[in-house]
Amino acid sequence: MSSSMTKAAPPAAASDNEGYSKGLKNRHIQMIGIGGAIGSGLFVGSASRLHQAGPSLIISYAICGIVAMIVVRALGEMVLHRPTPGAFVSYSREFLGEGAGFAAGWFHFLNWAFTIIADCTAIAVFLSFWPGIRDSVPQWGLAAIALAVVLAVNLIGVKLFGEMEFWFSAIKVAAIIIFMLIAIFFIVTQADLSGNGQQATAGFHNITDSGFFPNGVSPMFQLMSGIIFAFAAMELIGVAAGEAENPREIMPKAVRSVLWRILVFYIGTIGLLAILLPTSQYTAGESPFVTVLDRVGFHLGPVHMADIMNVVLISAVASSMNSGLYSTGRVLRTMSLAGAAPKYLAKMSSHHVPYAAILTTAFFGLLGVGINYMWPSEAFEIVLEIATIGIIGVWSLILLAHMGMLRKVKRGEMVRPDFRLRGAPVLNVFALVFLLTVLVLIGIGSDPHSALAVRIGLPVVAVLMVGGWMLVRNRVNGEALDREGMV
Repeated sequence: MSSSMTKAAPPAAASDNEGYSKGLKNRHIQMIGIGGAIGSGLFVGSASRLHQAGPSLIISYAICGIVAMIVVRALGEMVLHRPTPGAFVSYSREFLGEGAGFAAGWFHFLNWAFTIIADCTAIAVFLSFWPGIRDSVPQWGLAAIALAVVLAVNLIGVKLFGEMEFWFSAIKVAAIIIFMLIAIFFIVTQADLSGNGQQATAGFHNITDSGFFPNGVSPMFQLMSGIIFAFAAMELIGVAAGEAENPREIMPKAVRSVLWRILVFYIGTIGLLAILLPTSQYTAGESPFVTVLDRVGFHLGPVHMADIMNVVLISAVASSMNSGLYSTGRVLRTMSLAGAAPKYLAKMSSHHVPYAAILTTAFFGLLGVGINYMWPSEAFEIVLEIATIGIIGVWSLILLAHMGMLRKVKRGEMVRPDFRLRGAPVLNVFALVFLLTVLVLIGIGSDPHSALAVRIGLPVVAVLMVGGWMLVRNRVNGEALDREGMV
């Protein structure tokens, strides 16, 4: 799958930077990274994982967080080498060959096509919290409405998109901080959180009574696919660099900021949730945040605190889906310009938005409506595992592309940027081995949905990748595209 396999092609008609509006500032890029990565994986998926793994989930999040840090740092170094909206697709092509760039782009599409389904499902679940909505609109209908609204928002110009995403993400981050403060207060006061016929008091005894591994050590490892899904989208800051005003100045700050904030939010939140309630009392299909606040019974006038949190969670997951449509649209357009995707995906609107690519991704999101119709109670977990295959593919190619860049540096063909992944390439190898191990654990795990996603989904994806590459390899022209797209 190297570039040597590709026949010569005429120069590209346009660069992957051409046509975009350089309207994103440092605060926009930071919040796009945070907004994409703090979504349904934390707000919905963490409940079932806490139930299965218990407090050991904290360790799972810490390990996956370290790997995510390695990936984003490696990507940040390549961004400083050459900012481009094609991000990891462009870097995979440059340092590994055309076939790798093709695979990176379609893995990213696979990830977000199914992540959008998961996010639609999460919003539908949140809306179903209110009996009036639950009794009048089916879950698949709510998922369809969520997809339509977010699609409409994403088709606006990038500057307004960045501003909206900044405030949506800011609300999300503020809500998590407020929840953490409330949780600490409950823990210090050992608040009574009994409910649904279950007794519970906030405190560290919720960990010591059941032990750190209430269901054994294996769930801590077997559930890491869902945690990787939760951390996914941190790589969106690499895509956003192509529309930043001064990417070489703001990207190092954005990478550092996003990394520590997400680690604090994720690990801190999961730790607090484990202390607030016995982890066996969290249930799949309900946000753990809502579970806790619903038991408190705190009201602001006629409004219940759980209702307020539910509204925040809906906007938070919509923000994640919005970021996914944003990045996938840019990546698919880059691939189209390179000849690795259908030509129509390169079309831009008068507002400098790659609308054809965004609409195509949203169309695949309609699959989520069907899944919610067929399997409403299992929809989230089904699509999560398929999305994880795409995430692992993208992260692996980022790590491999970074290693390819280091080989060029060693040969004296380029100068390494000052912003670097320290410990490379050893850390790259560690992260790659970890990601491969996660795939193996999913495949041999006891969860039927997860195992099926790997045993059937992975071979199908591999066949589609190889088959697709064989169809387009003679017309791919990524080198000319990258040359034109130099910043």
